[in-house]
Amino acid sequence: MDVVQLSRIQFALTISFHFIFPSITIGLAGLIAITETLRWRTKRDVYDRMAVFLAKLFAVTFVIGVVSGVVMEFQFGTNWSTFSAYVGDIFGAPLAAEGVFAFFLESAFVGIVLFGRDRVSSTVRWISGLLVAFGTLLSAFWILVANSFMQTPAGYTCSPDPACGPTTTKLVLTNFWAAVFNPSTLPRFFHTVAACYVAAAFFLLGVAAWYVLRQRNLDVARLMLRMGIVVAFLGSGAMFASGDLQTREVAQYQPLKFAAMEGVCKTEPNVELAIFGLPPSQDCTTAATTLGVPDGLSLMMNLDPNSTIKGLDQQPDQSLWPPISTTFTGFHMMVGIGALMMLLMTLGAFFLWRRSVERQRWWLKLAVLAVPLPLLAIEIGWMVAEVGRQPWIVQGLMKTTAGVSPGVSSTDVAVSLIGILLMYTLLFGLWLYSLAKEIRRGPAPEPDVVAAAASSAVADVKSAGGH
Repeated sequence: MDVVQLSRIQFALTISFHFIFPSITIGLAGLIAITETLRWRTKRDVYDRMAVFLAKLFAVTFVIGVVSGVVMEFQFGTNWSTFSAYVGDIFGAPLAAEGVFAFFLESAFVGIVLFGRDRVSSTVRWISGLLVAFGTLLSAFWILVANSFMQTPAGYTCSPDPACGPTTTKLVLTNFWAAVFNPSTLPRFFHTVAACYVAAAFFLLGVAAWYVLRQRNLDVARLMLRMGIVVAFLGSGAMFASGDLQTREVAQYQPLKFAAMEGVCKTEPNVELAIFGLPPSQDCTTAATTLGVPDGLSLMMNLDPNSTIKGLDQQPDQSLWPPISTTFTGFHMMVGIGALMMLLMTLGAFFLWRRSVERQRWWLKLAVLAVPLPLLAIEIGWMVAEVGRQPWIVQGLMKTTAGVSPGVSSTDVAVSLIGILLMYTLLFGLWLYSLAKEIRRGPAPEPDVVAAAASSAVADVKSAGGH
């Protein structure tokens, strides 16, 4: 493989591994904030123990996310220095804002939530929980600003060629707010945050279902179960709604990516909405073989079944087409997994409404098995977004092949790729081990249970002494 392919593989490995952890911590921070609010308002001990337990799960995941994120940041300089120089004037502000404001806000108040909860007032602890959740959202926003600029650049000019011609060496920021709120920032942000909350809710739900199946920690587990179902159900709906907005944004600003996602080769009216099937060939000589809704895509996008949908043929140069098979298959897998999650949560919401969810052991077992589903959908969604932009690293301005570091060889990237793979395997194993340890330990028991156990132990000692 050449240096471009190896560098792309290395960055894909790094970002896909790293993305597991923010996906959970962003949503988990919100669940902690909800729990802390309930604890602060009701003063009930069960919410206190639940908040402490969730904070421990958050901390284990947060630490691994920080370590993996540092590796990802370094690759901009080591593997993609030409790209970094090209967009440095644009990326500097959002990445600095993420580090200086969001990350430090999140990190500082995580310390209070984890270690200072017995040293501060109830109100300060509650506010700290809210600020941690706000910090995670702020961090996600600034990172997505940078990524969205690569998809739909705005608020820039080119230097030294203002016409953004082939002699352009870098982009220059001219309008900060236009760059921040470029056309894809808000749809991408809302969709990503909704997906992260669903991922955390499924994670919470899986842990709670495991406890209920084993009749352990039932007072906390029941609260976790209810919260997980409600957040996952509402979040799944929000994920589909925001996903629809983002798809419409892609259709408007990245029409080739949209055409590849839907497998539309020819610009024509009355286009079918493909539910599943096989994608077209890369050169579109073989059309997609799908099962779908007649006229469905035209109706969905324009509220007119006879409307015209732009196909890949709008761009005669096929070298500028994205990889069709990967984009089409990934998009439909993501939508299919989302539909499966929505179905599972609709059943869960029904059982919760009927107050019979704890008796549905088959559903509880499915909830445990379904924990990875949102993470899988998130990873595939990221793949669709990035692969569907190819061959551009910055849409319409710089090709991926032009962004690599000139002084890095294939051997350099291959050796570092192996090292990163080994390190990430170790980190992933450590994360799973630490999570399993915390989950097995579980939340602190009820005070009455502890007191009863202590009384029983004292009685046993006295009984033994009497003999």
